[in-house]
Amino acid sequence: MITLALDASTYEGTVAVLDGARSRATGETAMRGRDAERLMPEVEATLKRAGVTLAHVDRIACGAGPGSFTSLRIAGSLAKGMALGAAKPLFAVSSLALIVAANVTEKGDYLALLDAIRGDYFAACFTFDGTKVSAAGEPMLTPKGNIESLAARLRAKAVGPDFIGSWQPSARGVIRLEAGLTASGPVDLANWEPTYGRLPEAQLKLEAAAK
Repeated sequence: MITLALDASTYEGTVAVLDGARSRATGETAMRGRDAERLMPEVEATLKRAGVTLAHVDRIACGAGPGSFTSLRIAGSLAKGMALGAAKPLFAVSSLALIVAANVTEKGDYLALLDAIRGDYFAACFTFDGTKVSAAGEPMLTPKGNIESLAARLRAKAVGPDFIGSWQPSARGVIRLEAGLTASGPVDLANWEPTYGRLPEAQLKLEAAAK
């Protein structure tokens, strides 16, 4: 089973070509401050390093957010376009889960966190049993000041780009999320889009100006 995985929930896009439980190639690229779209070229480069083409891929997995609105839209659009064009199933994975799945080495509970701006964080708790990562609660939006108490209440280690270890979500983490992919099944390509978590800043400013 060859999986092409990508995630762009932050300002860094990641790509991985996975062969079962083995990584054949990975790549990353900046999603901000560039004058050209860089994620698709990185997808092509990673496929080349893996020695496969899109035709060899059995399925595509895409980080579904929450996270950066623009970056998620780019990754989601690319994933849907490739899935439609190559007639491959598309699976959605939590970008918060990819923080834990791509980095964890010790069994335990982890509170994955991504900056949601305006003083808030996207948060979700996950458990690593030594082999796979599974959800241990529903995603939530929490104020930055509540994170320490939330992690203590859940008896979970707070992890993410802004916390100890600076763990980033990465597409390679899909390897440890197989059970979740199998349970949820592929998305409906006609209707699926990433879960942004909240409205983009530009839309909020427009709505505020219209009041």
